Amino acid sequence: MLRFSLFLFASMPFLVQAQQDAEQAAVRQVIQTLFDGMRAGDTNAVKSVFIPSAILQTALEAPNGDTQIKTGGVADFVRAVGMPHDKVWDERIFAVDVHIDGPLASAWADYTFFLGSDLSHCGIDHFLLVKQSSQWKISLLTDTRRKQKCQSEAGESLAALHAMIDTWHRAAATADEDVFFGSMTPDAIYLGTDATERWLRDELRTWAAKAFDRAVAWDFTPFDRHTYFSADGQHAWWEENLRTWMGICRGSGVAEKSAGGWKIKHYHLSVTVPNEKIKGFIELLEKK
Repeated sequence: MLRFSLFLFASMPFLVQAQQDAEQAAVRQVIQTLFDGMRAGDTNAVKSVFIPSAILQTALEAPNGDTQIKTGGVADFVRAVGMPHDKVWDERIFAVDVHIDGPLASAWADYTFFLGSDLSHCGIDHFLLVKQSSQWKISLLTDTRRKQKCQSEAGESLAALHAMIDTWHRAAATADEDVFFGSMTPDAIYLGTDATERWLRDELRTWAAKAFDRAVAWDFTPFDRHTYFSADGQHAWWEENLRTWMGICRGSGVAEKSAGGWKIKHYHLSVTVPNEKIKGFIELLEKK
């Protein structure tokens, strides 16, 4: 009985996390149903994700710089979705950041709206949802709208991430100190190949000052990179191999999306040792 109780106690954090993940997935599914219904002109699907008294708002910047709020109801929106359209209403979301507390959920998403294949506008969708009869429903949807800096495909985040990492490596190869350290968050951590090499960004900057006084600080060429993204699209992590003066090394990193683009929060550089040479490597380390 004691063993079962200990197992149950140890399992509780995992059960709680699994429940949270399931609730977040349910919220994302409601949002996805809304936009799938819009594309299909399916009024029943669109209506199903809202509470009857839900409010839809658009925040617009007036010519005088003030903010105007246009407000509408669900019935008018559902009616508009069901009307015949020359072009499909295609609203694409690229990152959904969900927060839940009991029966209340909030979701923040980047979107780009297409009329058929033509980009119309983009902005942010902010959803408030409530849980009723075990179902998540939208009670408030507020959006912003603009025509500049619109993301057209989810792949743009991936391309921007790769570009940032490649630029970061090139900055070391060309001793561009500002770009190299400017690509890292102020609290970024860099782990080098030596067990003692753990630096915060500005500590690394001090340690590497002489290297960046040269024409080349260090020249590592990345290849075979694999990247991954969090569900809300705000964090990414990757592993990559690097051709270096030490042979093939491996790097792994974590990046965070900010107003200025992707920034590195953590990077770990390690030397790779082939399995068939590991015994010799250990003997080398043990030599005094």
